[in-house]
Amino acid sequence: MKESVQLVAFMLDEQRYGLRLSVVERVVRAVEVISLPSAPDIVMGVINLAGLVVPVMNVRRRFRLPEKELSLDDRLIIAKTARRTVALLVDSASSLVEVSASDVIHASDILPRIDYIEGVATLEDGMILIHDLDKFLSLEEERALDAAMTQH
Repeated sequence: MKESVQLVAFMLDEQRYGLRLSVVERVVRAVEVISLPSAPDIVMGVINLAGLVVPVMNVRRRFRLPEKELSLDDRLIIAKTARRTVALLVDSASSLVEVSASDVIHASDILPRIDYIEGVATLEDGMILIHDLDKFLSLEEERALDAAMTQH
């Protein structure tokens, strides 16, 4: 039996990205994000998710994509890192994609220093960049976010 990787696919502009299904809790419609002044630049703010304060990550900033206004069509992917629950603001979360593990090219084989990309998978209709959510925030950003969250 071939080993496969299950991904939740999402879009930023015209590029498709993926997160491992195992880290995704759910996808929700975008809501108002409350500013968190002393948080790192990559953190847009926080949302209240059933009583849990969850930081919202600006994925566009991490990938150096143009900023855009928050829209009601946007989605928040609620996911777990090794340290916390986070929300990723994305244009849309499209589908569940299953790829053969052998079809995933590890990021280090392509560009050695892209810490937050785990790999790339080629699908029939294009490529999907696979996020490594645990490496999305640097250690310094984690510390700054911890400090900002305790002040909030």
